[in-house]
Amino acid sequence: MQKPKPKKVAKAKAAKPPAGQARRRYTRAEVEEIFRRFSVQRPEPKGELHHVNAFTLLVAVALSAQATDAGVNKATRPLFAVVDTPQKMLALGEERLGDAIKTIGLWRNKAKNVIALSQKLMDDFGGEVPRTREELVTLPGVGRKTANVVLSMAFGEPTMAVDTHIFRIANRLGLAPGKTPDAVEQALLKAVPPHYLKHA
Repeated sequence: MQKPKPKKVAKAKAAKPPAGQARRRYTRAEVEEIFRRFSVQRPEPKGELHHVNAFTLLVAVALSAQATDAGVNKATRPLFAVVDTPQKMLALGEERLGDAIKTIGLWRNKAKNVIALSQKLMDDFGGEVPRTREELVTLPGVGRKTANVVLSMAFGEPTMAVDTHIFRIANRLGLAPGKTPDAVEQALLKAVPPHYLKHA
């Protein structure tokens, strides 16, 4: 009597993560290499928004929501040549500011916020841009991302501004997965080597 042949058992293949899902965790050495390559490509990365001081940077970033940097620069370059302090912005007024930024999306609301934040800077901060996130986010039209950009670019603080692009890429690469921009920010702050955080 012939014995039945054993059934062939297919070898289990290593499961690939579905498209769009994060890969395995990176090693510290891999993360270091990723940022080393970034630094070779752009050794001294600079923001694209035109500004002349911390106040104009704050205004430019606030205006950049749902707008292109090029569009914001087109409006702000002539504006910042004459209006570069909260006092001058208040003297300009909401109507004339609106005229100057009409080419930027949501300009009416943004003009109102810029005048309100200028007033708050005068009333609460002696006309100076505050140097902490907690104080910056009290300004009208300023959220966490805007505050982080100002802290990093104006004051050299090691922060991470997470916009829609950073959020998507950090999740896609699996470098700093998270369900919210705040979660991705916290994951990036842990993942990015400290010596690269200033220009991250």
